[in-house]
Amino acid sequence: MTYDPRPPFSGSFPESTGPVGPARAAALPGELALVGGAEWSAGCEVFDSELLGAAGSKEVVVLPTAAAYWHPERAVETAAAYFAPLGASVKACMVLRRADAEDRANAGTVRAAKFVYLAGGSVLHLRSVLKASAVWDALVEAWKDGTVVAGSSAGAMVLGDAMVDPRGGALTLGLGLLPQLAVLPHAASWSEEKTHRTVKLASGGLRIAAIDERTALLRGADGRWRVAGEGKVTIWLNGQVDGIDALGEAGG
Repeated sequence: MTYDPRPPFSGSFPESTGPVGPARAAALPGELALVGGAEWSAGCEVFDSELLGAAGSKEVVVLPTAAAYWHPERAVETAAAYFAPLGASVKACMVLRRADAEDRANAGTVRAAKFVYLAGGSVLHLRSVLKASAVWDALVEAWKDGTVVAGSSAGAMVLGDAMVDPRGGALTLGLGLLPQLAVLPHAASWSEEKTHRTVKLASGGLRIAAIDERTALLRGADGRWRVAGEGKVTIWLNGQVDGIDALGEAGG
């Protein structure tokens, strides 16, 4: 069974409603980082420092949702210890269950954040908690208004239009922030069989981004993509390895 992608993103970002000085520019989305795993560990500083600079804030809001079954508080503690030498603090947004994702206070925390980081863990749990929720809507709105968003492993996988099922490599629906894109994290240790299945099932222009650990596929506010970190990123399109330019301006 092949993946049948939804239509490409056809909306637009909010336009100016009034002038500030001579003219007011439309809002631009924030930087976006898709990390292949092993977040908040040695080797990630090169791109996380850059993301902090882009955010213009020294506070990172961490959602340990995907780690809900593996002591999520430890994920927050790891993030705090990692970001401290970079001159930043961590604020936990403990969205662990569906009720948490509908909580107005949690949604407000995400909406007001300048830098939001989705931790790794269970991508299926993460998707079920965030899908069509107040927190997810807040994250999308915040990103469109310039908030930096990073996701590692499960946190990166869920952002795509399609999502790789880690149980076997088949494709299912993600949350759709990035149209026509699916993320395959931990690429260096992903089995050849699973990779082949994922690539074979991708159709209709769906791009597969295979990302190594401690490596980030970064999207700038201008829609351009680049790679940072220790490993590599491989882009698959129509069953063939392609260059990063194949990503186009995924994300609107």
